[in-house]
Amino acid sequence: MLRSLNRPDIWVVTLAAAGILMVTMGARQSLGLFIAPIGATTGLGIASISLALAIGQFTWGAIQPVAGAVADRYGPRAVLIGGLLLLALGSAITPFMGSGFGLMVSLGLISAIGSGAGSFSVLIGAAAQRLPIEARGSASGVINAGGSFGQFVFAPVLQKLIQVFGWMGAMWAMALMTLAALPLVGRLTRPVEGQVTHVHEAGGLKKAVGTAMKDRSYWLLHIGFFTCGFHIAFLVTHLPGEVNLCGLPPSVASWSLAIIGLANIFGSLYAGSCVAKYRSKYVLAAMYASRAVLIALYLMAPRTELTFYLFAAGLGFTWLATVPPTAAIVGKLFGIRYLATLFGLTLLSHQIGGFLGAYLGGLTISRFGDFGWMWYADIALALIAAIVNLPIREAPVGQKFAEA
Repeated sequence: MLRSLNRPDIWVVTLAAAGILMVTMGARQSLGLFIAPIGATTGLGIASISLALAIGQFTWGAIQPVAGAVADRYGPRAVLIGGLLLLALGSAITPFMGSGFGLMVSLGLISAIGSGAGSFSVLIGAAAQRLPIEARGSASGVINAGGSFGQFVFAPVLQKLIQVFGWMGAMWAMALMTLAALPLVGRLTRPVEGQVTHVHEAGGLKKAVGTAMKDRSYWLLHIGFFTCGFHIAFLVTHLPGEVNLCGLPPSVASWSLAIIGLANIFGSLYAGSCVAKYRSKYVLAAMYASRAVLIALYLMAPRTELTFYLFAAGLGFTWLATVPPTAAIVGKLFGIRYLATLFGLTLLSHQIGGFLGAYLGGLTISRFGDFGWMWYADIALALIAAIVNLPIREAPVGQKFAEA
């Protein structure tokens, strides 16, 4: 599976990108653990806190094409350093925010902008321009697995820190962990043998975006990725609440999130290998259909610790494994010249779904006392996503914006 990653410099680039994503995604995907303790300390209701996290979901997506465009034009180094610093700043000031508006600023804007600037679009774009074409599929799987490993590590660690030092101490610890990733930026952005170099052309980015926005396959890809964002944001935000409704201890939620991350390490590596063997649209359709089946099985099962752990393992296998085939389709359609920007736009669609998943989850539990309607919506959206991926065409569109 990783046979194409056979040069030391390729491994340095790949693992550096994976390490940065481990931190930015690990921090971001564990914020649901803070909802209950923040609410208990500040007196803010779950709907208010969920709104702040939902804004963060949207902001994380909205910054992706902007950060990608800046990285495509000027290089990824400054974008990644700035992102990590903002993520650390947002985490550090959150304990001083005692209102819903304050949380919107710290978690909904500053932290989200920082984690978005250090996330998939910039990292995969930067790696793709430094790797030979035969290594990109496997490398994207390894990079994606880094984000999943971050969730596996951060969720139980932060839960323990919350228990020992309180949620404020856990937030400050997360800020320090974010700063520790800064040396990896230099490893990722260092020039390597065979790196693709680009000459900026006036109107090149605008033309690439315009071409993409007229392509039907690109829009179908957006619809499927919207559903992925809805699933993930709903679960990372409200899984602790679902566990609490079932009368189970908070550790079940943190370990479930960790299991999701662990399972997705294998899922991401497998997805990266599948990109080289099968059409990416079929890989995506299978992943989305499997989610509908898993959620239906969860709703029929007894709410025990084992049920949550099995559900987490099954869902985790496809959790962020949608990223390698989605990025691969964007690359096939338009090349890698503006991959960070064009893939960033698909991540914006992902996070529009994420905003709705996080916010509607909070409204649903506040109004109905459980998450039943959200689970049904999850199933319906997963089936729609599986269907709309099937007509996607994976051939290049017009001029391929590759090595300009």
